[in-house]
Amino acid sequence: MTEPVRRPLLQIIVASTRPGRVGEPIAHWFADYARSSEAFDVEIVDLAEVDLPMFAEPEHPRLGRYTLDSTKAFSATIARADAFAIVHPEYNHSYNAAIKNALDHLNQEWARKPVVLIGYGGVAAGARATEALVPVVVGLQMVVAGTVPIPFAGQRVSGEGEARIFDAAPETEAGAKAALDGLSSWLEILGLRGSR
Repeated sequence: MTEPVRRPLLQIIVASTRPGRVGEPIAHWFADYARSSEAFDVEIVDLAEVDLPMFAEPEHPRLGRYTLDSTKAFSATIARADAFAIVHPEYNHSYNAAIKNALDHLNQEWARKPVVLIGYGGVAAGARATEALVPVVVGLQMVVAGTVPIPFAGQRVSGEGEARIFDAAPETEAGAKAALDGLSSWLEILGLRGSR
């Protein structure tokens, strides 16, 4: 009897930690969209729920000799993933501090894995934040498999509290499909299709 092939694990990281953040319903929409492709196992990593202080490890993360329980737990979570989608806002023409802090905490756990950057904002659709984030993830040896810019994202969210939903425009859905196709292609190139 042959073992079933495990689908690659896609972690969708909610970068904003603000109350009422638009990124949360966007992340849930993208998670549902990715699950419907049946190409990925999907989990959401919400930085608002991850107990990460500002980076305070005594040694460089590339050594993996973490001393803080919070870093060890985050390392174990991120190491499980085969690919990532970072759902991030744009603050003052750049990315927010919480995602930079999360990325800075680790090293090898990110390396040699594909990532999609899903930026959201107003008229610029998070593009400046995405552009600023690219060299950070590339510096961590991640491969950018695609970007999904979402303009006027707040206008596409309805409902209250936990019941908020994101209603994607057709262009956003097309971008999400292209991003998932890009992740699948890079997973194949990197030999990571369900290998971890």
